[in-house]
Amino acid sequence: MAPELPHRALSNAFVTLEPLSEAHREPLRAACAADPDIWEAQYSLSLLGQHFDRFWTEKRPADVASGAWRHFAVMIGDRCVGLTAFLKIDRANAGLEIGLTYYAPEARGGPVNPSAKRLLLGEAFEAGFGRVQFHVDETNARSRAAVLKLGATFEGVQRWDRIVWTGRRRSTAIYSIIATEWPAVRAALDQRLAAFSP
Repeated sequence: MAPELPHRALSNAFVTLEPLSEAHREPLRAACAADPDIWEAQYSLSLLGQHFDRFWTEKRPADVASGAWRHFAVMIGDRCVGLTAFLKIDRANAGLEIGLTYYAPEARGGPVNPSAKRLLLGEAFEAGFGRVQFHVDETNARSRAAVLKLGATFEGVQRWDRIVWTGRRRSTAIYSIIATEWPAVRAALDQRLAAFSP
């Protein structure tokens, strides 16, 4: 039976992931504008200015309609500090990708990323998915290191697989976690997050 993946809020001691809604539009716009240089340096798309508007009015609704994406606002208390998503949800083959992750500068370097990824990974594997993958710009050393710290396995680089919004040819580093690895990955993530607890 193909796994189901309900689009619902996910929460732990550090973050809440809320299904992206109109209430998040302007807070997310502000969070994305907090680090304007990062979009050109590290992302396949931009979420600044008119690019944000296009994402919100065209791309996001199309993704939702396809059923292959689930967008989440990343919340610390009542503040939106970024977004993340399930991408390329392939129920027939029980695989999906986690990506389109952005955090405002104040949310980086602490428990936000590992706790958000812990929620998403738990949701995916508990729903019956067998493979979760991460696609990272080959030049993005910070994100590549963060994915490895989650416990993902590096699979290789897909060369020149896309042209990003600036016109640059991007090569993509591919990482994955499979269901048989999840118990060990989960335990390590839980131990890592425990270190952040008061």
